[in-house]
Amino acid sequence: MPYITVESGALSDEQKELLIKRLTEVSSEIMKVPQEFFITTIKEVSDKNFGIGGKTIDIVKEEYIKKHQ
Repeated sequence: MPYITVESGALSDEQKELLIKRLTEVSSEIMKVPQEFFITTIKEVSDKNFGIGGKTIDIVKEEYIKKHQ
């Protein structure tokens, strides 16, 4: 059984449903495996629990917003 896992920041229920639906559809098509065999999980990670370039994501987002206003 193919297993798809996504690690992400906070997502709405609608975003989760759409991600699961589309990832399953595309993977099934590419792999030629029926959709019914796919397992998909989404792990939400707080912006303070991961970082880029030595900064937590919340700081990176804040700096990006200030820079692009």
